[in-house]
Amino acid sequence: QRQDFNGILRAMQGLPVVIRLIDPPLHEFLPSFEELLVDVTRAQALGEPEESYAEKRRLLDAVRNLREQNPMLGLRGCRLGLLFPEIVEMQVRAILEAAAELRREGIDARPEIMVPLVGHVNELSRTREIIERTAAEVLAKAGVRVHYKIGTMIEIPRAALTGGEIAGEAEFFSFGTNDLTQTTFGYSRDDAEGKFLLKYVEEKILPVNPFESLDVRGVGRLMQAAVTEGRQARPDLEIGICGEHGGDPSSIALCEELGLDYVSCSPYRVPVARLAAAQARLAAADRDR
Repeated sequence: QRQDFNGILRAMQGLPVVIRLIDPPLHEFLPSFEELLVDVTRAQALGEPEESYAEKRRLLDAVRNLREQNPMLGLRGCRLGLLFPEIVEMQVRAILEAAAELRREGIDARPEIMVPLVGHVNELSRTREIIERTAAEVLAKAGVRVHYKIGTMIEIPRAALTGGEIAGEAEFFSFGTNDLTQTTFGYSRDDAEGKFLLKYVEEKILPVNPFESLDVRGVGRLMQAAVTEGRQARPDLEIGICGEHGGDPSSIALCEELGLDYVSCSPYRVPVARLAAAQARLAAADRDR
């Protein structure tokens, strides 16, 4: 990871680089439960010596204990880092070692470390302690100073509604609009789009697919609360969004209305996003005349 971060920070010298800490659910790091179950069951059915599959059986028991009924709302994001702080330490060490190495070369590296899936300010404050402790160790050893920031993703409704508290621990917000939409509507995106969401749009139960264009009256109000309270607590708070909504013109117009600083999207959507952002700014200027 350190070499990856080195390359990214080198290419972006002098510009901020937002790096999200590990976010996937725990099960994505584990061997397949189903494959292990098949292997162990087959070995038992064929009467193979127990020692020949003992390791797979132990692994199967461990994976079974860590399985979750709803992994997308389970042990992931900052929760995973708080239970296993060595994961956060490993990533932060790689980020700051890469930045320190570039600093010694005279390159201005500016990493911004983003903590995912925060729902309560204490989750962020505890994670921040781990980050700052690890960063202090790395930079003391390297003998250089690196400018870095710590921020968070706002992707849980509770985080949006307590933006003032969270801004006390965060130097920037980034709305994770995919997860914020999921948790606001109570939809699993993969299941909803495959089973009923398109029908909802066809039959005008919903005006649009909320994973394509931001839901103004629901998700948008949560975003507004986070922006307002966050900047009351920290006036210089930088706020943006990440996710596919960042390439949608109507969503970009909402971001302009809310006073966000930037949108982030897939590379192929950047031209559309830049045009939409310019149009939204001009429309806002016309309204202000």
